[in-house]
Amino acid sequence: MPISPRAALLVIDVQNDFIPGGQLPVPEGDLVVPLINRLARQFKHVVVSQDWHPSGHISFASSHPGRQPFELIELPYGAQTLWPEHCVQDTDGAQFHPELDLPHAQLIIRKGCNLGIDSYSAFLEADRSTTTGLSGYLRERGIDTVYMVGLALDFCVMFSALDARAAGFNAFVVLDACRAIDLDGSLAAAIIRMQEAGVGLIQSSDLPA
Repeated sequence: MPISPRAALLVIDVQNDFIPGGQLPVPEGDLVVPLINRLARQFKHVVVSQDWHPSGHISFASSHPGRQPFELIELPYGAQTLWPEHCVQDTDGAQFHPELDLPHAQLIIRKGCNLGIDSYSAFLEADRSTTTGLSGYLRERGIDTVYMVGLALDFCVMFSALDARAAGFNAFVVLDACRAIDLDGSLAAAIIRMQEAGVGLIQSSDLPA
């Protein structure tokens, strides 16, 4: 049975800075690219998210004197992990992996553009109230199910999956088409959170060939 035309593939942040050699590398992040390209050909609807930070973004450790990457601080919207500078607007690091081949993708959602709010999810920013418009886009096209692939599994993929469920979509994460940072046990915690929210955790072999 082919994939339903009411399903979309959401490709999360397959960008140079998240690939080994980038500013915030996800281990083996480059290995997901051929699989994502293959899976995307099975979907009528493909949406791509792109981290797109202005210089001096609040999530960068360099924006907080005396702080180091991967420290946790409190900001007005809650806890924030501080990151190395990454995916700065219009830099090579913010561009998609050069071998990512999604010619029929219909939408690029840029996130993290607000200087004072981080954004892991492709649906909602970290203040949990500022939307990206993705939910409305999907509903306008009659989509009720979202499959997620990309980087990083335990941050942007997880939060996108949780928000997809909260918005009323069926949500699946294709685990072998993702890779994780796994910062202080974040991968195990992400798996539990997604399971508790009703996100389906599958392998690419579970999808129609």
